[in-house]
Amino acid sequence: QVQLVESGGGLVQAGDSLRLSCASSGRSFSSYTVGWFRQAPGKEREFVAAMSRSGGGINYADSVKGRFAISRNNAENAAYLQMSSLQPEDTAVYYCVADGGYSLSRRPGYYTYWGQGTQVTVSS
Repeated sequence: QVQLVESGGGLVQAGDSLRLSCASSGRSFSSYTVGWFRQAPGKEREFVAAMSRSGGGINYADSVKGRFAISRNNAENAAYLQMSSLQPEDTAVYYCVADGGYSLSRRPGYYTYWGQGTQVTVSS
């Protein structure tokens, strides 16, 4: 079991940067693939990024590639999402996810553990 808690969301202007954090508790964080999803009002949950247990493997959605960066610190049981050049279309609730498997899946149904989400709002 692992519990995930996101933080760092907020209201920013277009072009700004924001860093989301995901703190975990429970079993060793290094035993899990971690990732981020987002959900905008009226839309389905969308894959953002995923990172392998060691951090050596990364998968990004095309919509954020080059603007967002996922990272993790297994010693601190934490993961991060550095977001740059934010646009209004990035507005959503952002969720940290984890799973004991090895795939960097883009399917929300693959991930067993979800945080409660943190709101990111980008104004134009």
